[in-house]
Amino acid sequence: MSNVTHYPSLIFALTFSALKLTAWAGVWLGKKGRELEADLRDDFGLILAATLTLLALIIGFSFSMATARYDQRKNYEEQGANAIGTEYVRADLLSPIEAAKVRSLLGSYLDQRVLF
Repeated sequence: MSNVTHYPSLIFALTFSALKLTAWAGVWLGKKGRELEADLRDDFGLILAATLTLLALIIGFSFSMATARYDQRKNYEEQGANAIGTEYVRADLLSPIEAAKVRSLLGSYLDQRVLF
């Protein structure tokens, strides 16, 4: 079974269709229901504003966490590259035969890292 994250346009189309359908159903049910009285309409506006504010906070925190994770992953990748470079330079401290072996092993490790 294939991974659905490999098809972002399909996920977008399905999500967009589902949201459009639910928005249409909300409008249809809203028109079918009774009209709100003036005092209830004010309360409804207050509840709507509070709900949208909470939604904005949730979205903001989600983007903040995603950005923090991306920066952390980028820093770990940089630290790994620096460690490999340091090991490559420190291979000079070994005998020439062992240094060549370490460098070839580091090269194959880098190839595997790139494939991963």
